[in-house]
Amino acid sequence: MQITWRGQSCFEITVKNKENGETTIVFDPFAEEAGLKLPKLSADILLVSHNHADHNNVKAVGGDYFLIDSAGEYEIKDVFVQGIKAWHDNQGGKERGEVMIYKIEAEGIKVCHLSDLGQKELTSEQLEQIGDIDVLFLPVGGKYTIDAKDASEIVSQIEPRIVIPMHYKLPNQKSEIDGVERFLKVMGEVAIQPEKKLKITAKNLPAEETKIIILEP
Repeated sequence: MQITWRGQSCFEITVKNKENGETTIVFDPFAEEAGLKLPKLSADILLVSHNHADHNNVKAVGGDYFLIDSAGEYEIKDVFVQGIKAWHDNQGGKERGEVMIYKIEAEGIKVCHLSDLGQKELTSEQLEQIGDIDVLFLPVGGKYTIDAKDASEIVSQIEPRIVIPMHYKLPNQKSEIDGVERFLKVMGEVAIQPEKKLKITAKNLPAEETKIIILEP
C-alpha cells in the first residue's frame, strides 16, 4: 500500500488487487479556492466525506471511479469500504451538519479517514464500527474540526498503529487554522521529518506504540 497526501483532507492510496493490477482510492478532493493546488488525480474509488468545497471537488478527479458519499458497506476491486456517520461539530450537527468517517481495508491493512470530525469524542457505537485501525488520517487544525487536544483524545480512543495528521495550516492556505506543530507538542513530539509518501505492508506496521508520520502535500 502506498499513501500520498495531497493537502487538506485529500489522500491518494494505491493498493494491489487480485488481478495483479492496482486500485487507486482518492479521499476528499478539494477546490482551488481553498488556497491549495490539487494535482491531477485519477481514481477507481472516490470517497467524499461531505458537501463542502474543500472536500467534494469530484470534477477534478479523472477515471471511471465508483463514488461513495454515504454510510454503508461496499466492496470494490478487492477494497472493503465502510462509511460511518459522524458530526462536523460537537453539537450533534446543529452547527455544521454531518460528515462521513471512512474505513477501508485492503492488503490486510485497515485505514480510517476521520473527515472534518468535530466531535470531541467518538461514541461507543462509532468506535465499534471503526474497530481496530492500522493507519488513522486525523484532522488537527481546529476551528472547523477537532483541535490538537481533542485529536490527541481521539487517538487514545482508537489506538491506531500509525497517525497521519491532516486538515492543518499549510503555506498559501486561506483558512485560519492551526499548524501541525501544536498537535505534535500535545503528543510530546518535538520534530518529525516529513516524508513524501508512505509505503507499508501488513508485516511492517509498528508493533507497539502509536507512530506519528508527517507527509508532505
